[in-house]
Amino acid sequence: METADHGLDAAEQPVGPILLKEPADGTPPVVADPLELERACERLAAGTGAIAVDTERASGYRYWPKAYLVQLRREGAGTVLIDPIALAGELDPLRQAVNGQEWVLHAASQDLPCLAELELAPGSLFDTELAGRLAGYERVALGTLVELLLGYQLEKGHSAADWSKRPLPVDWLNYAALDVELLVPLREKLEAELAVQGKLDWARQEFEAVRNAGPPAPRAEPWRRTSGIHKVRTARGLAAVRALWEARDELARKRDRAPSRVLPDSAIVNAVLAEPRTIAELQALPVFGGRVQRRYTANWFRHLQAARALPREELPNPSQPNDGPPPPNRWADKDPDAAARLAAARSALNAIAEHHRLPVENLLLPDLLRRTCWRPPEDRGTESVAEVLRAGGARPWQVELTAAELAKALRTTASSS
Repeated sequence: METADHGLDAAEQPVGPILLKEPADGTPPVVADPLELERACERLAAGTGAIAVDTERASGYRYWPKAYLVQLRREGAGTVLIDPIALAGELDPLRQAVNGQEWVLHAASQDLPCLAELELAPGSLFDTELAGRLAGYERVALGTLVELLLGYQLEKGHSAADWSKRPLPVDWLNYAALDVELLVPLREKLEAELAVQGKLDWARQEFEAVRNAGPPAPRAEPWRRTSGIHKVRTARGLAAVRALWEARDELARKRDRAPSRVLPDSAIVNAVLAEPRTIAELQALPVFGGRVQRRYTANWFRHLQAARALPREELPNPSQPNDGPPPPNRWADKDPDAAARLAAARSALNAIAEHHRLPVENLLLPDLLRRTCWRPPEDRGTESVAEVLRAGGARPWQVELTAAELAKALRTTASSS
């Protein structure tokens, strides 16, 4: 196992976690040209064991969730920092070196999509965040787990930085390199703990589910997620929110800027509620009168006017489309038996989760639980319930732990509870 040696003899070891401000071997230069990439990938290919992988994106700054830096570390190869933007995505040597190998990531579902865009994919993976959850840790941030299990404190502070910036500051690169410095040793600690708890097979099933998960389905009406939209009470007001949201999204896409930096959600809602009748009235509102925004005010106003002129049949439905059950707080009125089933099921799952030291949401997805309780199978035997869970994406270990107790809960009625 490759571990970091930060130069302290046992007698010199301080009390408490050791603060790491930079990698043990120093922060390597960023790979930004094809020749450097070839050399770096030769080292990676010659290394042994799993590959620690991480990415840095520019969430909150850029529209597209692409990787602006890829960090990798492998025993015998050290740490490699790659700039996929400078390389224009020409990463064939990297694909040959790492695709199909075992990767170690923290919160893999956040990184895998942007890596897939670069045509990078693991053969198998170990997710240290998910492993921490399954092992029963309440706090599973990378820094927390590294401190608890390895005794090191990572220098943090740049996770929300604009990683599209060039050149990248040295302290940012230190932070990025540290994110993969101890991933493999952390994996080994967590793997051993999961094995002792009898959960290693559960974890492997979860890792495979993450690895094979496709991109999420696009939302039917993404504009409905505008923060503060609950203040808008009319269909025509919702049409105005939709118009401004879509206009903002088009501009953000063209400029590759985060939508919130083009126009904040709060400004959209304020404009809809204020119902300005002239461009001057719109410019008098917060945000719209700013120096940058004044260039676009006429465009925003035009979309507000278009929403006001829409025929009634083109207005959005005030109720958000939903193919699932209603909110649980309405179940008692709509279907008392379903409410009783859900209460019994939640109680049973909470007991199972507590017994196995698991977050209940990792035991079974809350949405799958609600759907099953709202419309249970006609046959409420264990095998029928197990089939419903499998069809809903539950892994074998989850089905094994929950199907029998859930079957009992589904036989609960309002009169019997």
